[in-house]
Amino acid sequence: GLDHVLASRENINVLVFDTEVYSNTGGQSSKATPIGAVAKFAASGKKVKKKDLGLMAITYGYVYVAQIAMGASQRQTLKALLEAERYNGPSIIIAYSPCINHGIYAGMGCSQLREKQAVEAGYWHLYRYNPELGKEGKNPFILDSKEPTEPFKEFLMGEVRYASLKKTFPEIAKPLFEKAEQNAKDKYEKYRAMAETR
Repeated sequence: GLDHVLASRENINVLVFDTEVYSNTGGQSSKATPIGAVAKFAASGKKVKKKDLGLMAITYGYVYVAQIAMGASQRQTLKALLEAERYNGPSIIIAYSPCINHGIYAGMGCSQLREKQAVEAGYWHLYRYNPELGKEGKNPFILDSKEPTEPFKEFLMGEVRYASLKKTFPEIAKPLFEKAEQNAKDKYEKYRAMAETR
């Protein structure tokens, strides 16, 4: 349904709260669940990587797309919301949203901090894709994330959905976490290459 809405070229704005699980029905694993995360129907960690909803929407070329994390950058969040609102066409903003199903050790009161840590560890990336810039001969893709500065695995261990895998299935956890970290690095490099094109 979401794909049909974005493909319609109608002037509609969509905000996705990405919790990386089916939060509203009990925290089941989904295509948005990352590698190594424990969720319902993935008790020994999810084995395949998360789909990239943003890149899927970017392929249309006429959809405004942004990935945000308010706790990481309020300025980038506001900029994306304003650009999406101004854009005369479909727009989608994907917001990293810590969830009770993540089992944040510091507690849900630290959601904004977890968003900041996710970006600093390279777990979540901030960007904006504005087709209007392409019409001006500029690169429509802007990578707002910097190089990761914090340890990736340390970020994972701040949540039960990852730490429990290490306790229960340590032999499975190690390669899955390594794969998750490599996927995050590869994604960042792909985004950086997109931002440097033109």
